[in-house]
Amino acid sequence: MLKSKEHYYEILVKGIWKENPVAYQVLGICSALAVTVQMSTAIVMAVALTVVTACSSFIISSMRRHIPSNIRIIVELAVIASLVIVTDEVLKAFFYDVSKQLSIFVGLIITNCIVLGRAEAFALANNPIDSFVDGIANGLGYGLILVLVAFLRELLGAGKFFGFPVIPQFVYDLGFQNMGLMVLAPGAFFIIGLLVWLKNSLPGISSEKRS
Repeated sequence: MLKSKEHYYEILVKGIWKENPVAYQVLGICSALAVTVQMSTAIVMAVALTVVTACSSFIISSMRRHIPSNIRIIVELAVIASLVIVTDEVLKAFFYDVSKQLSIFVGLIITNCIVLGRAEAFALANNPIDSFVDGIANGLGYGLILVLVAFLRELLGAGKFFGFPVIPQFVYDLGFQNMGLMVLAPGAFFIIGLLVWLKNSLPGISSEKRS
């Protein structure tokens, strides 16, 4: 049964911003450190995780009344693993170069806390449509952080945007140098830390948490 637009809007806002899986719940950090050197890999990873999270939440929610509680984790992992395999094969077929750059990290979506966490915390207790929207919201929240981190890392670390140089040569002639730290994992860690601090420092967020 479809609910009001406000209901789905609240689910989206909660997943994308209020309870962002990276900036609020501190989940999915490993892949956020590894795939954000370039914008292209970050976007593809974000789309892949969003598809897997949304579809797995929908399927698990549809099956929730028929899954014995003592084997629910096994069933959830089987559903998630099947979707990850399909997603990985699609990437290899249509985006082979990006798939090679992502390496094992698409396969590791199976172990991503965001996907299993939404299945456990939301899909098992809510209807399929709500669960699907929640999966999309949390995938978009994860993707938002990935894109922001990748944008800063690629721009500051390589002077590029989607692989194209954007900093004029005369800037380098004036003494500007790319920040080598940004292309390393610690650079991503620092950026994520700053984003977490910024989000929790904004008006309304810190007071909401204290209440």
